[in-house]
Amino acid sequence: MTAGPKYEYRWADGEQYRTPVACSAPEYVEFLFTWVQKQINNEGLFPYKPGVPFPRNFQSIVKTIFKRLFRVYAHVYHCHWAQVVSLGAEAHLNTCTKHFIFFVKEFDLIDDLSLSLSLSL
Repeated sequence: MTAGPKYEYRWADGEQYRTPVACSAPEYVEFLFTWVQKQINNEGLFPYKPGVPFPRNFQSIVKTIFKRLFRVYAHVYHCHWAQVVSLGAEAHLNTCTKHFIFFVKEFDLIDDLSLSLSLSL
C-alpha cells in the first residue's frame, strides 16, 4: 500500500508475516483489520474483567495499532481524494480524520514526525 511515491507501507504481523511484505491497499486494510480485531479480542492484551491489569507493553501495542490505522488515512487522502470529493464526502472524511488526530495527540499515540510527514502529503 502506498501514500504517494515516497511512502510504501508493507505488512508484517510477527506471526504469519514475520518480515514486511508488499501488498495492495485492500490487502493491507484486510490484514490490518483482522490483526487489530485479534489484538482487541486477546484478553491478555485487552483485559475486560475488573481488576485484571493491562500488560506492560499495552501502550506499545496501542501505538502500533493507531500508527497502522493512520496509514490508511494517508493512503485515502493521497490516492483516493478525487473519489472522496466526487462523492461529496470530503467534509465527513476531514471530520473523521480530525477526531482521529485529536485522539492520537491527546494520548501521544503517534509521534509528531510521523503525523507531520503524512499530513504533508
